[in-house]
Amino acid sequence: MSRIAATFSRLSQAHRKALIPFITAGDPHPDLTPPLMCALVEGGADIIELGVPFSDPMADGPTVQRASERALAQGMTLRRVLALVSEFRQSDQVTPIVLMGYANPIESYGIDVFARDAHSAGVDGVLVVDYPPEECAEFAAAMKQVQLDPIFLLAPTSTSRRYAEVAALGSGYLYYVSLKGVTGAGHLDMEEVARRIPEIRAQVGMPVGVGFGIRDAATAARIAAMADAVVIGSRIIEEIEGGPAADAPARVKALLAGFRLAIDQEPHS
Repeated sequence: MSRIAATFSRLSQAHRKALIPFITAGDPHPDLTPPLMCALVEGGADIIELGVPFSDPMADGPTVQRASERALAQGMTLRRVLALVSEFRQSDQVTPIVLMGYANPIESYGIDVFARDAHSAGVDGVLVVDYPPEECAEFAAAMKQVQLDPIFLLAPTSTSRRYAEVAALGSGYLYYVSLKGVTGAGHLDMEEVARRIPEIRAQVGMPVGVGFGIRDAATAARIAAMADAVVIGSRIIEEIEGGPAADAPARVKALLAGFRLAIDQEPHS
């Protein structure tokens, strides 16, 4: 069983929901990424989404874009991201890591070589924002060949046909974008989420994580009551950039612990 499947199985047996924080690798400095990842685990993370910085992100709002710019200014590349995952794995062999980024760096690296190196580094899943399922059967097969989970996005505009395509190619979990917009936007439609999650869960047959626009513990708890996982991204990056870099791990740990507490206090079936 993969680390992602084992995590969701463990949480389901405990009637708990997954907390998935997102940070950008190399932000604010590559040396701080492994300590930040450890701090996220200490704060209650079940899975870590690690952003691969990219110069032309289509789905990222200003906050995540700033994080990518800071990381790229530090010379971050996909190869260096994998090196940071390897460094994290020296102290944590349990927490699943999902790389989240765009197709261009992976295709430049070479899909098969990337799959091999990502698996060797300790990556568990890959979410490529600009890979729609109907165009990436080869990519999904390459990931599964080395036991990596290809993870896909679904949006409020996704159709039943798209649900079926994701169910056929994806594994691990799927990421439901909770709003029509970029990361960090603040117009989350809770009624739409409540309506969509049961539909998606019934058709795709895998855990459903919800992200984009979750900025406070109360909202995270409401999402956790409906979904299998809650993804927190921009709010964590704001915490990283809002104070001295050296203190960022401690501040991020405290922030995430607040989300963890709120999610765990929400009754779950």
